[in-house]
Amino acid sequence: MLLAGCAGVARDQAAPSATQASAPVLPFGGVPPVRIPDEAHAMGDFLKAQVASNEGDRSEALASYEAAVRADPNSALLHTRLATLYVRQGRLKEALDNAQAAVALQPKSVEARLLAAGVESAIGQESEAEAQYAEVIKLDPRNQEAYLYLGTLYAKRGKTDDAVKTFDRLIAADPSSFLANYYAGRVAAAAHNYQQAEQYYNRALKLNPQSELVLLDLAVIRDAQGKSKEAAVFYQRIVQTNPNNELARKRLAEINAGSKEPNPAVAEFQRVEATETTPEDTRIKIGLIFFERGDFDRAATELNLVLGAQPNNYRVRYYLGAVYTELNEPERAIDEFSQMPDSADHYVESRLQLAYLHDKQKDYDRAIMALNQALAKRPDDTEFMSFLAGVYREKKEFPQAITIVQKMIELDPRNDKYHFTLGALYDESKQRDLSVQEMRRAVELNPGNAPALNYLGYTYAEQGVHLDEAEKMIRRAIAIEPEDGFYVDSLGWVYYQKGQYAKAVEQLERAVDLAGDDPTITEHLGDAYGKLGKVREAHQEYQDALGKAKESDQVERLKDKLQVMRADGQSAH
Repeated sequence: MLLAGCAGVARDQAAPSATQASAPVLPFGGVPPVRIPDEAHAMGDFLKAQVASNEGDRSEALASYEAAVRADPNSALLHTRLATLYVRQGRLKEALDNAQAAVALQPKSVEARLLAAGVESAIGQESEAEAQYAEVIKLDPRNQEAYLYLGTLYAKRGKTDDAVKTFDRLIAADPSSFLANYYAGRVAAAAHNYQQAEQYYNRALKLNPQSELVLLDLAVIRDAQGKSKEAAVFYQRIVQTNPNNELARKRLAEINAGSKEPNPAVAEFQRVEATETTPEDTRIKIGLIFFERGDFDRAATELNLVLGAQPNNYRVRYYLGAVYTELNEPERAIDEFSQMPDSADHYVESRLQLAYLHDKQKDYDRAIMALNQALAKRPDDTEFMSFLAGVYREKKEFPQAITIVQKMIELDPRNDKYHFTLGALYDESKQRDLSVQEMRRAVELNPGNAPALNYLGYTYAEQGVHLDEAEKMIRRAIAIEPEDGFYVDSLGWVYYQKGQYAKAVEQLERAVDLAGDDPTITEHLGDAYGKLGKVREAHQEYQDALGKAKESDQVERLKDKLQVMRADGQSAH
């Protein structure tokens, strides 16, 4: 067995196997080769799989687990790990074979049985899944997942009484289970036992008073009974929690207007209840709980099991893409997001996620394509435009970025941030006059726009003009953000340009403390030290700045300054 691998090696060394004892003597002397025990092979492959999993290399992990199982087929642990990876690959038949093998080897393994039940449920073997979940509950009477999956499986198969009893058992074992009360309420509501449903829903609300799921069900139950005024109270609570809930907002408006039309929410509820009280829906919610807790591996397993049963569930594909993003598996995330059709609810969000992933990989063309697809759905969304302009900026295609920000300003002319962004783009494209013009407009619109104030002040300091105005602007910026090292550097540079070198050093030393990794600030301090005759300090700052500098023109400038110091016989000593 795998866990006895080390002991197995020692045993074989002490007592050679028959194969080893009969190994032929080498013709030219030496030691006959010793066969490495299968247990040692399994341990090695297991460790390789662990390392590969930790590094996000799923294909290597899968190959290593497969090799480990071949070397040690009697390890329930190995079969379980391999089954989990097969689920992640969508290879449910192989996953089930390994999960069932793990159960056969270790019948009391809750992990193996839950995994086997999940796969069985996904591929339609529902009676087998029921038996597995029932066995898990015997082994672990407080296992919430098993109760929830078993109860919703009963509900899906029309066993309403068995479903409610199962949820009641979970509530007895864990009264704090929100999902047990929620699903018990759904099952009762689906059976039109509204009084019983409300009892469960009210318990669920005590555990989660802001739950839109529960509030909507309670509202629809009241509506279905003709109690529209009571329903309005719940719709109002939903809208207060989430103003974007269209169903609640629409129905609340209809009730307030005294509409006598049939309630569309009831029809929607009946549609939803037919699909939501299922193991797959429960699995989605549990997967999202794992996601929120940061347990991304378990979230991926749960969501992949849902896709095994519902391959066209694009909501789950979106969630799974987000999980793979967190797991640092960008290609898997890109694959999930890319499968979203433009009719899917999360299509636009999936394009944004794709843009983010492609941008991170510096694949700017694909990022731009994804953002344009999102903008095709929401052509006036300035957040999307801002993202797109940023990608063009990273690509050094400033005219395109400028055009996009100009359109943003057309949509919102008084947005000072847009004017600042446009000014920054003009600056990067060497259009200094237009840049200053936009920065001044940003300050006119918002006198508290600290970045624009600092930009103007620093620009004037660099040019050696309007230095008194520059100082006032920068002091205003520092008053707003006193710990910003770049603003403090700008003030120091104004003093430098005014010839007030002692005051410049005072500010620049503080700027280095606040933003010490910036080579320009360090170079400025070196310049100020030099003006005060502090040669050794200046030399040290130039050396530090050179070590941090990345721009070629700054590197050459610093090398020239150091060369001049050496030519003048100045040194760091």
